[in-house]
Order: sequence, then C-alpha cells, then structure tokens
Amino acid sequence: MSHLWQHPYVNVFKHFNVSTWKKSTKEGEVITVMDKTLKCTVYRITGSIPAGNYIQLPKTSTQSLGLSGRYMYMLFKAIPSKYFVVHIDVATQDALVVRISFSNLFKEFKSTSTWLQFPFVCHAAKGSIHAATVMGSKDHSGPAPMSTHWTLLCLDLQYILSMYLNRKYSYIKNIRLCANLFVKNIFTSDVSYEPGITFNEVRKSGIPGINPLPKEMAFFLPKGENWHDHYDIIRFPSEATMKPFDSIQYTKTSPPAKNGPPGVISPRRVVPKQVDVSKAVSDRVSLINKLTSPKMSIRRKPAVTSELPQVGIDSDVSVVPDTGGEVHVYAHPENEVTVHRQQPTSKQDRKVTKISVKTSPPIALSRKETKYKSLKPDPILQLKRIVGFGGATTRDALWTNTGNTIVYPCHAVLIAMNASNGYQRFFIGHTDKISCLTMNGNSSLLASGQTGQLSVVRVWKFQTGLCLAMVKTHVHSLKCLSFSHSGNVLSGVGKDGHGKNMVVIWNTSRVSKEGEVAVIAKAHTDVDIARFRIASFDDTRMVSCGRDNIRLWRVRDGTLRSAPVNLGEYHNMEFTDCCFEAGFEAARDPLDRLIYVCSRSGHIVEINYQRVSIHNVRRLLPLDKRHKRDKQTFSSGPGIAINSMCVNEAFCVTGSDDGYLRLWPLDFAHVYLEAEHEGPVTAVDITPDGLKLLAGTTTGNLGVLDVSTRGYTTVMRSHTERVTSLSIDPLRKHMATVSEDHTIRVWELDTLQQLYDFSAPQESPCAVSYHPSQQVFACGFSNGCVRVFNVATTSMLAEHKQHRGKVIGLAYSPSGEYLYSAGALGSVAIYDGSENVYNLLRLLGNTIARGDKFGPDAIAVGMDGRHVAFVGPTEFTISILDARSLDEVLRIDITSLNTADNTRTVLDTATRVCYSPSHVKQLLVTTSNNKLLKFDARTGRLLAEIDNIHRSGCTSLDVTRDGRHLMTAGDRVIKIWDYHMRLDLNFQVFIGHSELIGKVVFTPDSLGVVSVGEAIFLWEFLANKREPTTMEGRTPVKSYISREDAEREDIQFRSPVRRNLEMSLTDMPRRSPPKPSSYDPPRFSNISAIHPVPNGEIHDAASEMSDDEEVLIGPPLRENAIDETETETETESVAEITGHESLGHGRQVEPHRRHQTPSKKAAPPLGTIRKSSKLIANCKPSVHKHFVQREKFCTLAQRRYTAPPNQSALKLKSVIGYNGNGRGNMIWNPETGFFAYTSGCIVIVEDLNAGTQKHLMGHTEEISTMALQNDCQILASGSGSFQMAKSQICLWDIQTMTCKKVLTYHEYDIVCMAYSRDDKFLVSVGDYRECSIVVWSTYNYSVVTTSKTALPVHDLKWDPYTMNEFVSVGQNGTVLFWLLDETGANVALNVHEGEVPEELLQTHHMGSGQVDFTALEFAGDSILFITSNNGTVSAWDTRHNSCFMHWESDTQEIGIIICRRGRLLTGSVSRSLKLWSVVGIGEMKLPGDHNNMRQGGLTMEDEMNLDGPITCAAFDDTMDMGIVGTGTGTLWYVNWNERTSIRLVSSHMNKVNGLAFADNRFFATCADDGSLRVWSIHDREQALQFQVMDQSCMCLAFSPLQPEVSTFSTVSNLPEAPVVAHTKREERLHLPSVVAGYSDGTIRMFDLNKVEMVLKMHPHAVSVTAVSFSSDGRMILSGGSDGLIAISSPTTGMTIRVINDHKGAPITNIDITFKEDQNLAYSAPLLWLATSADRRVSVWSADWSKDFCELVDWLTFPAPAFTPEGTVIKKSDQSYYSQLPPSLARFSSEEPDIIVYTGYGMQKQVQFYSMSQRKVVRTAALTHWTSHLDLSPGGNLIALGANERLLKVLDYYESSFQDYIGHCDSVQLVRFSPDGKMLFSVAHSEMLIWEVAL
Repeated sequence: MSHLWQHPYVNVFKHFNVSTWKKSTKEGEVITVMDKTLKCTVYRITGSIPAGNYIQLPKTSTQSLGLSGRYMYMLFKAIPSKYFVVHIDVATQDALVVRISFSNLFKEFKSTSTWLQFPFVCHAAKGSIHAATVMGSKDHSGPAPMSTHWTLLCLDLQYILSMYLNRKYSYIKNIRLCANLFVKNIFTSDVSYEPGITFNEVRKSGIPGINPLPKEMAFFLPKGENWHDHYDIIRFPSEATMKPFDSIQYTKTSPPAKNGPPGVISPRRVVPKQVDVSKAVSDRVSLINKLTSPKMSIRRKPAVTSELPQVGIDSDVSVVPDTGGEVHVYAHPENEVTVHRQQPTSKQDRKVTKISVKTSPPIALSRKETKYKSLKPDPILQLKRIVGFGGATTRDALWTNTGNTIVYPCHAVLIAMNASNGYQRFFIGHTDKISCLTMNGNSSLLASGQTGQLSVVRVWKFQTGLCLAMVKTHVHSLKCLSFSHSGNVLSGVGKDGHGKNMVVIWNTSRVSKEGEVAVIAKAHTDVDIARFRIASFDDTRMVSCGRDNIRLWRVRDGTLRSAPVNLGEYHNMEFTDCCFEAGFEAARDPLDRLIYVCSRSGHIVEINYQRVSIHNVRRLLPLDKRHKRDKQTFSSGPGIAINSMCVNEAFCVTGSDDGYLRLWPLDFAHVYLEAEHEGPVTAVDITPDGLKLLAGTTTGNLGVLDVSTRGYTTVMRSHTERVTSLSIDPLRKHMATVSEDHTIRVWELDTLQQLYDFSAPQESPCAVSYHPSQQVFACGFSNGCVRVFNVATTSMLAEHKQHRGKVIGLAYSPSGEYLYSAGALGSVAIYDGSENVYNLLRLLGNTIARGDKFGPDAIAVGMDGRHVAFVGPTEFTISILDARSLDEVLRIDITSLNTADNTRTVLDTATRVCYSPSHVKQLLVTTSNNKLLKFDARTGRLLAEIDNIHRSGCTSLDVTRDGRHLMTAGDRVIKIWDYHMRLDLNFQVFIGHSELIGKVVFTPDSLGVVSVGEAIFLWEFLANKREPTTMEGRTPVKSYISREDAEREDIQFRSPVRRNLEMSLTDMPRRSPPKPSSYDPPRFSNISAIHPVPNGEIHDAASEMSDDEEVLIGPPLRENAIDETETETETESVAEITGHESLGHGRQVEPHRRHQTPSKKAAPPLGTIRKSSKLIANCKPSVHKHFVQREKFCTLAQRRYTAPPNQSALKLKSVIGYNGNGRGNMIWNPETGFFAYTSGCIVIVEDLNAGTQKHLMGHTEEISTMALQNDCQILASGSGSFQMAKSQICLWDIQTMTCKKVLTYHEYDIVCMAYSRDDKFLVSVGDYRECSIVVWSTYNYSVVTTSKTALPVHDLKWDPYTMNEFVSVGQNGTVLFWLLDETGANVALNVHEGEVPEELLQTHHMGSGQVDFTALEFAGDSILFITSNNGTVSAWDTRHNSCFMHWESDTQEIGIIICRRGRLLTGSVSRSLKLWSVVGIGEMKLPGDHNNMRQGGLTMEDEMNLDGPITCAAFDDTMDMGIVGTGTGTLWYVNWNERTSIRLVSSHMNKVNGLAFADNRFFATCADDGSLRVWSIHDREQALQFQVMDQSCMCLAFSPLQPEVSTFSTVSNLPEAPVVAHTKREERLHLPSVVAGYSDGTIRMFDLNKVEMVLKMHPHAVSVTAVSFSSDGRMILSGGSDGLIAISSPTTGMTIRVINDHKGAPITNIDITFKEDQNLAYSAPLLWLATSADRRVSVWSADWSKDFCELVDWLTFPAPAFTPEGTVIKKSDQSYYSQLPPSLARFSSEEPDIIVYTGYGMQKQVQFYSMSQRKVVRTAALTHWTSHLDLSPGGNLIALGANERLLKVLDYYESSFQDYIGHCDSVQLVRFSPDGKMLFSVAHSEMLIWEVAL
C-alpha cells in the first residue's frame, strides 16, 4: 500500500522540488535555460569533467529515492560534440545496490556484479546533413552529433536486472545526471507509454493496452505535425540487435505487440532498404527522403521452392572438396553461390566488371567431370607461428610427459611448442577464448574449454591434433578442467543457466576409439571454485579450492558429493591452487596423503586427506626489516599472493604476485632456486624428470628454468592487450607492432623473437610505420603525437604534436624522403624524412574523413612514391594528393559511380584504401557495404567491383609485390584472392583469429603473411614457394613465372639476372649482347640485396638510350683521342688506349667543358695490360693510408699435424689485440650491433654486450682490410701474398660464422674493398705493385671485369645514389670516376679522370713532396668529399665530376672521412678526430656569390685526440657515437655528445718479448716499445701500463705469490647490526710486484698495488735478456746478452753477486723450482738454472737466507758447426747466435729431478735430463726447431713455439704432438696459466689464449 502513491507515475523533479535544491543537489555548471523547441525551462549541465558537473537526487548518497516504478522515463537532449554520463543506483530485493550507467563515452558493454555500463549511441536528427553522411557508417559511437533531437528514454529496470544480473528489481535509490546534456524531467511508472498518439486516437482504434503519454511527460508539438519527426524515443532493452551490442541507441521499430508476457522480447529480422546510389546528383534529395521516411511494417512470406535446381549451374551448396588434406574454410554458407568469371571489357566500352563472391564451385555429375578453376596451391596459406599467451586465462601452461613440449592457450588457439627450437603445432576449433586446459598422465589426451556464453569442451588427440569429441554440458563461464592420470575421467567446473557453479564429471575411457564422452555425475554448488583437481591415485577422488573454502569430492554410485575441510582461523582466505602429494609407496595407504593449497594471502596449507583436517600452515612473507626477536603471526603484515603451484616427489614450485618462480623442498625450509619475472607468475609446471620448471606470467611471457644448470630461457614474449598495427623493416627483416598495452615492440621477422621494447605508460600507440631503408620507425599515439624512434640506439629522433585527435594513419614514402600522418579530426601532415629532425613541411585541416574507424592505415602511399590517397574529406569521397606538396590531384566520389549494379538503395561509404603495385596502377577501395572497388590510379575510372568480400566489413587489405594476389581481413578470417578474379573460385579463407583482425600484410619477399589482432600470427605464403636450387655460396633465387606460362612459352626456370646477363665464371667478357626481355623482379631470402628500381618501374636499357643524349666526354689522352662512337669493336679501342700511357697517368691539359658532361672511356682489362704494356714498377707510397704488410721472414709450415676437433688438446678461446697496421679492418654496424676486427690473420667477431668472441680462421697472412655487405649477411676480408701464399679474399657467412668462398686473383696485397649499394658487386683494389681494380659478382663470385691504373689507388667507394658507379682516389692527386657498363656486349668499366684544381696540388707545408688523395666519402645532393695527405678536404660535384671548394682541415694526412646528414668526420695521422658541420656546402655548387651561404655551412663542431694515427672508423647515422681504430692497436668508443672516449680493445703494436702471470686473474707483457702492460685474463682488458721511453723491455717476472688475505665485511656499519645476514667474505685484491729488464741494462721493479715504480737498478752494461725472482722472493736473478748473471736484492737494489760462467753467450732463460727434494743430496733445498745461447745449462743450489749459492750441475749439448740454413758458423762471431734456434731449459713439474731441454743440435728433439743419473734419459722427436718452451703445471703437456708459425703441444710421457695454426708470424712465446687451464701464445704482437681441453 505504501507504493500506491506512485501510481500511475511520479514526476521526480516536481516531487523532490529540484528548483529549490533542498532535496537534491547540484555541482558545477548547472543552470536553467529556456528551450525554444519545448517552449519551457530546462536544466543545462555542462563542464569539461562530467564527474564535477552534475545534478544528484536525493541530496546525499545516504538517502534513498524509494521509487519503485518499473520504467524510468528521462526527457533529455545531448549537447552537440560533447560527452555525457548518467548513473542510476538501483536496489534489488536481496538488498544489493547495483549501479546502471550509460554514456556516449563508453565504447562497449561492461558488467560486474554491482555495475552495468551501457554505451549510448547518439542519433542524428532526421533530415540533417550529418544523418545522411553517417547512413552507411558502422560506428556511431562518440560525442553527440551537431544536430540532435530531444529524446524520451525509457529504461525497463526490471528486465535489465533480470537479464544481465539474474536479480529482482526493487526500487531506485538515487540518480546522478552528469555533464553534458539538457534535461527536462524524469518520471517513473509501472505503465509503458506510447508517444505520438492521443487518447482520442486510442479510443477510436479500439486496441487495448496502448497508453498515450501523460500531459506532463509530453513534448511540445506544433499542430498538424508528426511527433516522430521532431523527437526520438528510445526503449531499452529493445527488439533490434544493432552494433555495438547491448547499447542504448535509436531504432526504428513499430509499437510492441501485446502478445506476450512482460519482459519477453521476440526478436525479428528487419530487412534493410536498398537505395541506388548510381543515379545523378540531382536525385540525391529523393534518396535522402527515401532513407529517412518512416518504416512500414511489412510481413514477408517464406520462399517456396517450386522446382529443383539444375545440376552444374549455380547452387547453394557450400562444400568444396579438399584434395590437399588440410582443413580450411572457404566462405560462409549464407552467401549466394555463383561462378566467378571476369566479363570481357574493351577500351571502347569502358564497362565496369561486377563480380559477386561465391562460396563453392559448380557441381558436376561426377568427380571426373568436375573441372573448375580455383586458387592454387590449396591451401595457399599455412600457419607457421603465433606470438601470444593467454587471452581468457594465463593460469594454464603445461609440460608434456616428455618434458620437451609446452602446451598453452593463445585466445582461441591451443599451441604446443617445442621448448628447444620454438616449433609450434596448433589445435584450432574453438570459437571463443580458451579458459582452461588439462592433459592426462601420458600426454595422449588433451582437453580444453572455452569461455563465453556458449561453453564448449573439446577433447583432442595430442599427437595428431585431431578433435575426438566436443561436449556442451555447461551453459557458460567454464573455468576449470582436470584429467585423471589414466585419462578415463575428466572433470569441469562452470556455470549453469541460473548462474550457479556446476561441477561435471565425464567418462572419457572410450573417447579415443568411439569419440564418446558421457556424464558420470554432476553437482550444483554455491561455493566458489578456483581450481579443481582429480587425484592421481584414484579417479573418483577430487579436491577443489576457492574463496573461503577447500572441499574434498568423491564420486560414488553415480553421485558426486563433497565435504568441506575445517579451516578454522584460515577460513577467510581466497585459495588459488591445490595439488595432491605426488609419489607412490607400496607400504603406505593410498589415502594417507597431503594436499597442498596456496592462497592470495601467501599461505600454503597442507591438508591431511585421510583426516580431512589441516596438517600444517606456512606463509610467504616479503623481506621483513624488523628485528628478528619481534614476534610475527601468520596474520601480521601483508603476504605475497601465490597464484599457482605444482608438486612432485621432491619439490614444490610456486608462482607469486611478486614475479618470482620459487623452487622449495617439501618441508619449505628454504628456497632452492628462484627466478624473477617482469610480472606476476600465474602458471607453473614441472617436467616429469623434475629438471625443468615452466613459468607463465600475466605480462604474456613464458619461461623455462633449468634446475641442473640454473639457466633461465624466455621462450615467449607477447603483448598483453590487442595488437592494433604493425610495420615491417624490409632490409633487416624486423617488424614493429603497437598494442593497447601501451608498448611498441620490435621483433625478428623469421623467428618472431622480441628484439626491442618501447613503453609509453601514459599514452597508447595506435599506428606505426618503418622507414624503408633505415633502422627507424615512426609511431602515432592516441593523443595525436607522432614520434620517430631510432631502433639501433633506442632513442627518439623527433616528436610532433600537430594532430589533436588520434593518429589514424602513418606512412613513409617508398624512398623514405617523406613521412605522412593523419589525425582522427581530419588533419593530414607531411614531414621531411631526409633529416633526423623531421621538420613539418605542410599541415592540412579538414582534409581526411573524421573518425577512428579509418585507422590505423588511413593513408595509402603509391609504390612509385608519387601520390597519396585517403578517404576524405567525407566518407563518400577518395582524395588523391601529390606526394611532395599535398596538392589535390584527383577526387573520386563513390556515390556517383556508374556501376553495373543499378538496384542499390543504400548509401555506401569508403572504409579502406590501398595502392596496388606500380605496374598494375590501380587503387583499391573497400566500402561499408562489403564491396571492393578497383579504380584506375591515374584517371579515377572504376574498373571492377567485387561484392560480399566479407560479411561484417573489411578491416585491412594488402597486395603482393607481383600483383598476383590480394589479401583481405574481416569477420575474424583472412581471405587470399586471385587479384584479377579470373577463376571460378577466386579466394581461400583461413581461420584462427578469435577477435577483430587489426592489420594483415605480406612480407617484403612475398613468402609470408603477418596478421595482428588479439595476437601476432605468422603465416607461410605458399604461392611463391619454389623448390630451392643449390648455387655456390648464395641463397637460391626464386622466379615468379607461373608453371603454366613456363610450359607454354618454354621458359627455363633460373635466375632472371643470370638469364639476362649470361655471365660466365671467368673474367672474359661475353661475345654477344643480351636480348632485351622483361621478367619479374627476383626474390631473395634477404631482400636487402636487391637494389630498388627508381619509381618501381622496369626500364628497357635499349629504349632509354638516344642519339642526342649527352654523354661524359673528357679531355683526350695526349693528342690522340679516341671517340667511343667511332670504334668498331671494344678490342680495337682497348688496343689503341694501351698503346699510349695508362689511365690516370699524367696531368690533363685541356679544361672540362661545363655545359656537356664528359664521356667515360673504357678502362683497359687487367689481363690485356699485363701482356702488352711494359710499365715501370711504382715505388712504395709514402702515405699512411696505403696498406703495407708488416715485414716478416717466416712462412707457414707446409707439413703439420692438426688433430680432429674431438681429439684436440687446445681450443682457441680469445684473442687479445687489434691490428693497427690494417686499413679499414674494423667493422661496426650500429643497426645490428655487429662488431668485427682483425688481429694478424684472424677475424674477431665480438659481442660488445657480453664480451664474448667468435673467431673466423681461414687466412694465412695478415688481413689488410674488410668489407661488410649492406644487408649484413656476408663479411669479406682480404689478405696479401707472401712467398708461396697467395692473396686471398675470404667471404664469411655472418649467421653460421663459416667461410663460404675464397677468392684469389690479386698478386700482392689488397688495399681496400667495397660492396655496391645493392650488394650485387664487390670491388677489390690491389696495392702499389699491381694497381689493379677487380669487380666481382656476388651472384657466383666470378670476376666480372678488371682494370688497371698507372698510379696506386688508396681508397675506393661506390656511389650510393647512382647505379654501378664508384670513385677511386690515389697517388699524385688522381681522382677516377668509374662506371660499370652492363648495356653493351661486354661488361666493361668506363672511367673518367676528374680535373683537379691547381690549388689542391700545392704542397703547402710539405715542401717538395707530392699530393696524394687518401680517402673519399659520398654525401647527399651529389657531393663527394675527398681528403689528401696534406690535410686538405675538397668537395666535388658528382654530376660534373668537378671540384667546387676545398679547405684545410688538418696539418697532416687525413686517412678517414665519414659523412652523415650534414656532419663530416675526419681522422688524421696527427691523432686528431674532428667533427664538422657541412650543412650548406651544397649551395657552393650554385653560380653566383656564396658569401651569403647560411650560417653553420662549414664549422668545426668538436675535436678529439686519440693515442695514434686514425686507421679506421665507423659511426651511426647521427654521428653521435662510433668506434675508431688507431695505429697503436687500440679501438676506442667515441661519444660526441658526452665528449668521451672509452678504450674497447688494447694491444701491442711492437714485438712482445715477455709474458708472465701474477696469478690466475692477471698477467703482464712487455714489448720493444718499452711498455709493460698488465692485463685481466677474464675480460682481456688492459688494467695498467708502465712506459719507459726510448728503451725496449726485454723480459719480466713476478715475485712469488703471497698467501691471500681474506677479510669479512658487512653492508651496514650500524652498531646494532655489526654482523648481520648480509655478511660476506671478500678477497682482497693484492698483486705481487713485477720486475722487468730493459735494453739499456737496467732493471725496474713496479708495485702494481700502488701503481708506481719502487726500484731501479743497473746491474748490466748490456741488454737484459732474462730475469726472475728467486723461489723465496729474496733475490732477483737477471741475465744479460753478454752472458753475465747478476744476483740483486729487491729491497736495497744492490747487486750481491755476479756469475760469469756463461760469459760470451746471451742468457736465454732462467728457471726456478719451488720443490724441496732432499733426495738429490744437494746442500741447499732450492734450485735454479740458467741457459745460454751456446747450449749450456747451469744448475745452482741456493739458500738466499744464508747467502749461499753453488753450482751443482753443468750441461752442454752438442750441435753442428753450421746453421740450419747451411751457413758455416764462425767461432769468433757472436752474432751467429741470433741465427740459431734458442736454447731453452725448464725444470719438470712432474718429475723433480728432470730438466727438459730443447735447442739447436744434431736433431730436432726435446731432451729429458736426469739430475740424479747425470744423463739424458729419453728424447722426443720434433718436426720443427723450437723458438720457445713451457711446461704445464700439471706436468702432462709441453707447449712449444716454432718459427713456422706453429704452436705445438707435446705429450710429456708419450711424446705424441699436435700442431695448431692461427698466427701469421713466428711463435716466440708460449706460457701456461698457473692453473694449467689456459695456454697463451704470442707471435710478434698477436696474443692468442687457448683453452686446454685435456
């Protein structure tokens, strides 16, 4: 009775007296205004923040309105271009308050248990322009349109709560109306009112149940007008189903029929009207009237079939037989089925081809007669890899029983991935996201369940991927599945139709054979279940856990019952996972087990299964900093939430919210292992062997932790939200993706491994575009910002904020010169992409159609780079603009097209645009009516129209480079089409995506497809796949000529390049010219090797040549000039040239002609000159730039024994040093991070991040230079010849680190090499002795052509801006411009010698010396920079081959020059590195006064001095950082921004004379330059250096090692925590002293800890040749070249004793022993020996504490009276000792009384002398004389160095040996490390570290 006052309705504003604001409240901008339409006062609520501007009823939220009316009527009007929000709090009968909100801010419907959010779609007023323009639109969401009507909104609150929350409505508690809207009033009632009808009309009609609007609720209506023409009524829920679903929007519906109970809605399909839009523009008014007229209720009769369809003609059968064995979908069965045939057209008819998409071919009488053409191959796509994890859940990731494969969900696809190689298998069949999965014990069965309104369980056969059964027991919200260990029982937890949890148990014992799955039992429960597990020991017993409960379940007699576990004080917890105790014991009751359960509060509860009680409780807490004596209970402090756990027989694995994967023992006493992740760990699993742990995180990562090695591997990284767009880097095979998770990620395209991750937490990236050639991409954001990033440096290059709305389009021009962007509010911008600043060139407003729906590819750029197309300014037009100026070129109105369909009655709008390849010259447009339109890109004429390409719209499209295939995306499927639609079945359909596909693209090589949406899908495109044909050293070339065409035209399938060029494997030219022919451009596996053709067009070389075309004509050689046009054959021309002087010799007298480009003469082949001309040999150049091989006298041994790898005693571990004598022998690619340099004959590839090295060994001589292909796939290294060794060019595969090919042609050294921009050619330059230029083809590595210059060439570079042109510079100011001519009968080199101004040839400060050009570098705008040996830099115009300016940059020779984007770097012999700004240099080429050249045109920005002459350099594109090599053997990292230089690699450049070890961490070396350097063994870095000027350091030794002092230290020095948990033991770094002997006879001792010299003494008058400390460290033993041995004190520096027994022969080595052996009967325990060059060894016994030293043995070894070369030795000549192998003796560490000796003698051997027996007890034969000797500390190996560049390892006992190569000079030092694990070998300055494998 209390609610009777609310009948029939309640005027809410009047009842609560809103005008006085006593029972209601207002906040912000709320005012009353007079509305002209309603003729009354209304409330206007405005404000930028809706939450701060509102009307609230009642006044406070604690009060209640108590309005119980079922319907709420709201009379309001949305403010144009604004957003509004309305909140209604409703109470249910069970006292639950539910908030119902609706707003045009919401994009989709969202719901929780207490909140429903409905999107409101604002409707445009009838007859307005906006209503006509949005007629064909799919998306009306967003702010209110400019013209809106007053709206009567009727909400059925009872139905809303019942439908969406399954609850009963009680009353409205409060209402809040938020900005921005006009509101008149709110009413509540139990009556459903109908507007637009009066009481009289209802009375006359006689229809009961219709209630007209009361007068208070009615709007003002002029007399005679229709209510629906002026106002809108919206009922929610409504009968219509419109997108977005569950939205509140205007629908044209007739009044509901009263033929059912309240709340029941009968859906009806409304057939849309169709309007012909092909009529003239004058008929547009009638079109609008037809669209906006009220809809009449039409009842359609069902179609009656009167006759059977004819066989073989159009049918509605949609099944297509699949002969390939693959399962894929063709189309949708509701589409009509016809045959795709292209109608014949002609230029005169200009007809439009209309194509209707069909889903199946015609059906014939039999299979044999089925002859229809379909798209081949079938299938044309094959899913290769998916990047993604999760979707509906990230809690399920499992190991298979083998421990090699991981099974996990990715949205609607189930993936099985091999953890070792990443290979994936896919289980496709679910229609919604997978929410759970499980496997049986032997991994034969896999079950998965999907979430959503229709929950389905699929049971799969894991090995084959076959779906065995599909179960639909649960209604929705399936969240748990569990297989029994045997696989006979499957359990699942979901919800029934009433929203209650339902547990179902299935019998799956017969699913493998019969596919039968029967329900054993099921039960309904009100408790929450988060995890459900079946016991492994009993299929009838289960356990579950959830919020506030743990229950034990059992199936008995077909009934499923459960019992709760008494949790006591732990009952109020959210339990997340549970596991049964693993293992089986025969003597133990199977039920006597524990159950482990984890919770969100960090508790791990152990349940006794038999007693159904808690056995133990533990808790995972964060690190507590409180004192340990503080008592802490389980409930004190927040715990770490544990999300998942897994248990085996020995361990328990947990994954928690803090990101840690932890491995525990079962008693949880401590943590065995833990691994930290980026996000919370939600899934864990253990392999059956317990050696690998699997972890899945909420951030989309999957990782594997190897327990045995403790190594962690991330096997999957993925986006966590929808991926909106992608772009591919064509050169590096990288891909950038943007996602709604606010990240930009860069992936390796082939493997989809993540390379980089850019995060924007506050912004959402929505569009991305890669630069076509640079490692740069641009990204657009939702706030309108456009940013450009450099991937290699992970830095931002530019930022622009021209757009106010979301960026919906972003694209680079094909050349990368321009960047285009489009905003959602209609703006288009163009930026200058030629510079890193990306300056804005032009911004156009209101140009592109407004709205987010056109993103992310709103802009399409033609492949020729000439035009840009987009939808705009309205949705009905396509605008084509000039790509350089954005001036409009063409506009296409798609509503006025004269198409073949004259029955259209619905306005169509454009949605997507895409350009076809340049040779097709078409523009593709998709429309809102699911049509594809093909336009002529030049004229805008409609060429073809394809209907029904997708059901619900096309979201993306792309075309292959060859124009043969088209790809579209829509309806969550991908379609591949025959581009020309010439088949009976023109497309194939592929499923896999479960959500909207954001973008699809073909890979640049047209061998793959990438699609993004909910995840990243990589497909293999099989249409262009060819069987690989093996070619020497290169990737097989693929041809795209169809096999049918090949058979018809008799075309052989081979490379188009080879088919046209016909190059032979020799350097001889062809006899006949090639015939012109056209071919498809070749496709390589690495597309960066293809040089792009300008504008994407194929030009015929013959057609481009014309008689009146200007050619390059230079001054003749002397007076006998030869005109190329008058020579009959090339042979005669060459002969005549070679009869005179060679090219490049002599100065030109005749000046250049400015108005006519000079001709290029044919250069003479190298072979011709060698035979016919007699040239005078050039002298060695005096410039530093020209490579000259270091002098050496030994060759590599021809006979050597190299052991197999599995039997090798040594393995090369690392190389110390860089060869500063090389030129250009360092490579650093800033984009890929590839870093390589040379040392001797080894190429070192070093990882700068990890510090690891890889070694490329194949050269035998010193490597002079290197060159890297532009695609970073092949590295070329060149070495010269020496005696019998030939000059070599080794080509290395960077991926496999193997030598692909060795090229030999040059006779002497190789000065430089260079790859052409398209990597098609390699040029190598010979040194001053041959002056040759050789061009190699990288296709088959054959010589294309050769030539010779008269003067040496110092440097050569390819012109990156032109085809087949390069420039060389050399001696005497020579500049040669070369053209590789492929158009004639012979591939020839044409050359033109540039005219050098006299000013450049002046020597200035160099006296009478000549000027040589030493280096060159190309810059933009046809500029070439050339440096000289007098420090001058000149700038040349490459269009006229002339110099237009020069300046003096340095006082000495400049050998390095690099130019990047207006910045020039020069490096000189004076150690100076200078950075110049040359922005305005190009203006100097223009005629006129250049005094007004813009400032900064030529300025030196910075300068830096390094430690030696600059020999090589590599910098990034911005010239901010790079790596520089110097002649002192140092590689520096240089950063101009920070002005820092960091030493990366150090080395000796002079001969290393000594090497000694301080311990296993450090060693020291000394060299001829007087330097003593201390190195770290671990990282090969130089730690210290002591330099003595003008002296050579000849030997060195460390003092004996002292016992290491260990100390204890703590992190904190607080008195209350003197020694706490962080106490650790540290080793103090204490290095022994080092003593060194010098060539002046001095000995210096250095303290490495203080880094200072502590002692200098002069015990010798001649060079010190050997030095050592005594075994107790009390004395220093030193020997000189005169044979005297001095005993000196290291404390006083005094010489205690001089031993002259060896006088006359240099002391070669001194050795000591630390072993005290009394069996030798010597008077002193410690022994030492000295060896002299005359093959004498003295053994001494000493006790230095007693000043005792005596000779105990004297050894003399015989030798012949001649040297190894046969020269007679003169006794009086002491210099002959240097011609003999040295005499070396060492104490044996294995046998105390053995001395190991080797030296010159009667035979090559090692002798073992016994001091106790006083004789040689055995010998070991050698193959070469020994240069150095060392014994392993373990005693089992002897290392020997040989002059023949060999390192020998000899077995101490068996005398077997192995030879090792790697040095390019005599091995003069070998040393074992103190622990014997490494062996160091030194040849000249090369230091190699070998790992001892035995």
